[in-house]
Amino acid sequence: MRTRRSARRLAVGAGKTVAVAALLIWSLFPIAFIAMSSLKPGQEIFAVPPHYIFTPTFEHYVALWTRWSAFFDGLANSTIITAGATALAVITSTCAGYVYSRNSSRFLDASVLFLIVVRLIPPIVVTLPLFPLINMLNLNDTHVVLMVLYATFFVSLGTILMRTFIDQIPRELDEAAEIDGASRLTTLRKVVVPLAAPGILAVAIFVVVFAWNEFLFAFIFTATRAKTAPLVISEMIGSIDGVDWGILFAASSVQLAPILIFVSLMNRYLVAGLTAGATKG
Repeated sequence: MRTRRSARRLAVGAGKTVAVAALLIWSLFPIAFIAMSSLKPGQEIFAVPPHYIFTPTFEHYVALWTRWSAFFDGLANSTIITAGATALAVITSTCAGYVYSRNSSRFLDASVLFLIVVRLIPPIVVTLPLFPLINMLNLNDTHVVLMVLYATFFVSLGTILMRTFIDQIPRELDEAAEIDGASRLTTLRKVVVPLAAPGILAVAIFVVVFAWNEFLFAFIFTATRAKTAPLVISEMIGSIDGVDWGILFAASSVQLAPILIFVSLMNRYLVAGLTAGATKG
């Protein structure tokens, strides 16, 4: 009997290991292919059979720097826009989540469904009605318009997530702070925010990943001044001189590296935050 149980456990463990390995290969192979191709000489990128052993070269990165300086301007724009969108989304979601957690009414309960519905709307649906409005406000091709759009797109999800975390914080802490003379804003800033830090980090990660890689809004609402890195990469693909795959892979690697490093460093906070919000009751 014990032998059967041990064999079953070994089989289940082996199955999980194989599934995780297959998932990792499926996820990491495209990234590895892009990074390796950016270091290969041009004639070896699409060689058949593929060359897995080669002498690395940085010629594509040098060519990216000399021929596509606009890409690095796009990286700077992406950094500014991502930071602004993340700050705006986190602040708004935290304040809204606190209101939803500490207050109850039919209007608030009904609006939760509205937040979910808004989150399900495809971004392309709102671009056409927004375009004339943004032009009228002279916000076209500015960092501000992308910050607001990216933050708005994630405020609904962020609000629901933050409400879940703040619900776990005892109301008695709020009441104790109020007795000591703290205002609602002071209570939120000094009591609730530190305790809801895992949720704040989770929201921030979602917004950073979305804003850094977003293409549709940037393509429609920017032209030159606020052009982001994904938009410049798309221009490389459509270059009239043809696609230089080495430079394209180098640009993709540079654009991908910061977000991979960020997610790797913040991964444990994201998992801990989501797990805490899902299991506490």
